[in-house]
Amino acid sequence: MPDLRYERFPGGHYAVFTMDRPDRLNAQGAVMRQELREALDEFAADPEMRAGILTGAGRAFSAGADLKEMTGNYGALASLTEEQRTEGYRSNQPFGRNPKPFIAAVNGLAIGAGMERASDCDIRIASTEAYFGLFEVKRGIMANYAINNLARVLPYGEAVYLMLTGDTLSVEDAHRLGFVHQVLPPERLMPRAVEIAETIGANAPLAVQGTKAVAQFWRRYGLEESLRFTAQVGDRVLGSQDAMEGPKAFAEKRPPVWQSE
Repeated sequence: MPDLRYERFPGGHYAVFTMDRPDRLNAQGAVMRQELREALDEFAADPEMRAGILTGAGRAFSAGADLKEMTGNYGALASLTEEQRTEGYRSNQPFGRNPKPFIAAVNGLAIGAGMERASDCDIRIASTEAYFGLFEVKRGIMANYAINNLARVLPYGEAVYLMLTGDTLSVEDAHRLGFVHQVLPPERLMPRAVEIAETIGANAPLAVQGTKAVAQFWRRYGLEESLRFTAQVGDRVLGSQDAMEGPKAFAEKRPPVWQSE
C-alpha cells in the first residue's frame, strides 16, 4: 500500500495528494518522499491538472518526519557535506517550486515537517480540529524548511517564537495571524478545498502559473544565501550528540539527556 495517494480529477482540473500513513499520523519517511516526488513530476507534466490539494488520511495532517527512521539514519545524516546539506534544504520545497498552485487542507495536527509541508503550499485552509507546531528543538535538531521560510509566511516574532519554544499554534491563532486563510468544520474542509481548486482550474492556466512564479520569486528572494548559512550551522547542530539523542529519546518515550553546550 502506498504511503501517498495521488488522485486526478480531470473534470475539475485538480488533483488530491493524500499522505496515507494514518497509523503513524502520516509521518514522512523516505518512501513517502519518493512517492511524492514521482506524483509531483506527473502532476506538473499533465496539462489537465491546474491545481493540487494536499491533505492527510485519518485524524492527522502529518506528525512530521519519521523520527524512528531518522534515528536509524543518524550516521548518514551526520556525515553530510555542507553542499549536500544546502541541496537538501533547497530541495525541501516541493509545492512552492512546483509551477502549479497548491492548497493545503489541514485536517488535523500538523507538526514539524507537517507544518512545513502546509507552509510550502500557496493557500492553507484548516479544520477546527487542526493545530500546528515545530518541536525540533525538543528533539535536538533544527527546523528544516521553516527555519528559512516560516518568517516569509508569518510575522518574524511569531515564527521565531514557535521555532525556539517548540510551543503549539492553535488553529484560531493561525487564522488570526494569516497563516491559514479559512477555518472550517471537518466535514466542510475537503469540499471547500475542491471549490478553491476548481475556481483556480477554471482560470487561464498560463496566467495562474505566471502569477505563482512571480509570487514565489518574491517569497524566495535572498533564500539561497539563507540556505547556505543554514547548512554551515547544521554541520554543528546535526553532527552533535544531541541530534542523535533527541529522536532516540522520542522513540524510546523518555526525556532526552542533552550533552552539548
